[in-house]
Amino acid sequence: MSRPLLYLDVDGPLNPYAAKPERRPEGYTTIRVALRPGRPLRVWLHPDHGRALLALDYELCWATSWMDAANRWIAPVIGLPELPWVDFTGALFNERPDGVHWKTERIVTHAAGRPFAWVDDELSPADDAFVTTHHPASALLHHVNPRLGLRERDFEALRTFAADTTGP
Repeated sequence: MSRPLLYLDVDGPLNPYAAKPERRPEGYTTIRVALRPGRPLRVWLHPDHGRALLALDYELCWATSWMDAANRWIAPVIGLPELPWVDFTGALFNERPDGVHWKTERIVTHAAGRPFAWVDDELSPADDAFVTTHHPASALLHHVNPRLGLRERDFEALRTFAADTTGP
C-alpha cells in the first residue's frame, strides 16, 4: 500500500503569520518574499520543519495559495525538495455558500481516493463533512494554530494518522 498524502498549507502551519508582529517566534528565520509588485511579504519559517516533515511516512504535497511558488520560496529555506502542488487556479479565495473552504474540493479531487492528511489554519466542520461525504478513504483534517505554526503535538497527530492508515 502506498503512503498517504500530506497536504501542506504555508501560511499558518509553516509561517505562523498571526504571531505577535513585532516578535519573530523562537527558532524561526525571516524571509522577505515579493510575490507581487509592491511591499514584500514577511514570512517566518522554521528551518527544522523540512527535516521533520520528511521523516513522516507521507508523500508531501503543497496545498497553499502559494501553489508552485512554494517550491521556489519556502522549500529551500526549510530543506524540502521540490514538491507537487494542488492547482487552485480559478478557486483562489472563492467563498462557497456552503461554508466549505475554497481548497477542499480541489484537495479531494487531487487525492483521487487515496488516504490523506491536510494541515491548515482555516479548516471547519463544513470541510470535515465535505471530505467525509466525497472522499472514500481515510482523511485527517488537522487545524494548526496560525499564531504558533506546526508544533510537536501536530507532528504526533500526523505520525499517528500515518501509522493507523498504513498499518504495521
